[in-house]
Amino acid sequence: MDIILVPGLWLDASSWDPVVHALRAAGHRPIALTMPGVGEPASVSSDIGMADWIDAVVREIDAAEQPVVLVGHSGGGNVVWGAADARPERVRRVVFVDTIPPAPGQEISDLPIVDGVVPFPGWDFFPDEDVYDIDDETRGRTLAQTHSVPARVPSDPITLTHESRHGVPVTMLMGSYDQARVDAESGEWGAYGEEYRAIADAEVVRIGSGHWPQFTVPERLGELVVAAVDR
Repeated sequence: MDIILVPGLWLDASSWDPVVHALRAAGHRPIALTMPGVGEPASVSSDIGMADWIDAVVREIDAAEQPVVLVGHSGGGNVVWGAADARPERVRRVVFVDTIPPAPGQEISDLPIVDGVVPFPGWDFFPDEDVYDIDDETRGRTLAQTHSVPARVPSDPITLTHESRHGVPVTMLMGSYDQARVDAESGEWGAYGEEYRAIADAEVVRIGSGHWPQFTVPERLGELVVAAVDR
């Protein structure tokens, strides 16, 4: 099975390195992507938006011989859901890593722009529940793996047009949420809750981590992705 791995904001394909060995060991073919414009100055990346990131994934789907599994971490969840919307018949499952399916017209986040790009804001920018398990060594080591992203990408609304995306099975690997908590709280999520409840087959699995399990519990994340793919 081809498994297309989409990183969250500020990360490139190498952020999946701690996970891909588990996927290969299970007999799958991981395809980790670096999204267009990551690490590039505004002179190169200013015209790149969410649609371009989605198109990059769609090209990989179209190149595959069989239906694929899409895995998206954080903001990469918007990307893989957009790709599933574009090619629902070619996607066997979507796996969200500590994020939820976006609703039509929603964005990742409104983040500060510096010199025409969105730089990584540093680990101290994030709430404790996201970073409590990233120790000083990991913070220092992974900081070198972060890059700016095109200014438009985080704030671009996502276009979702095919209701058939709701027929694509979904696994949500959540840092601290389990199925019961998601089901109980999704009624308060507005359009996001409506999108979640519209999915015919959606499971939630608690990782037991902060927001970056590929850095803090990569073995467990790999096992959970394999389990989702093999369902």
